[in-house]
Amino acid sequence: MIIIHAGFQVQTDKENDFLAEIHRLIDASRAEEGNISYDLLKDTEKEGSYTMVELWKGMDAVKFHNQTEHFTSFTAKAPLYFAAPPQVKVYVAQSVDKK
Repeated sequence: MIIIHAGFQVQTDKENDFLAEIHRLIDASRAEEGNISYDLLKDTEKEGSYTMVELWKGMDAVKFHNQTEHFTSFTAKAPLYFAAPPQVKVYVAQSVDKK
């Protein structure tokens, strides 16, 4: 499983437009075969700060997602809404057991 955390700092005057656009991305992404979950979280302490938490069945699903029309359309428009570049972290779900 692949886990992606994408942090967004959105300009406060563009927040409503950002939310309208990203909800289209969320709905379409959740319908993808390789998606497990796709959730947008709003920071309770920092205005305009959001984190997208994505779970994918594998890297092939992520690669497919990154080429979809809904993803490329969002990423083309996203800079209009951001106050800073997105911060993206990718994790491979792997148990770290005590030995």
